[in-house]
Amino acid sequence: MAKARSATIKLPSAYELLAQRVQKIINSPNAQKAKAALISKHADESDEDWAQLLGEIAENDNVTLAHRDDGAVQLFWQPPLED
Repeated sequence: MAKARSATIKLPSAYELLAQRVQKIINSPNAQKAKAALISKHADESDEDWAQLLGEIAENDNVTLAHRDDGAVQLFWQPPLED
């Protein structure tokens, strides 16, 4: 008789949920058309996760982050030029 495998479901971390939320904003049709997106940290998201995400976004070439007075961050990007 085959042994039943215990199903373990790995829930996404708070950072992964934040990254998924921001990714949806960036990938939205309006943001893609404008090559810009406005993102902001939700009250229930940690400052450390937010700083990590912004740092990872800033590492990308052709991406500019503009920090606004209200705490939101405006992202602008240009697609890389093809050779």
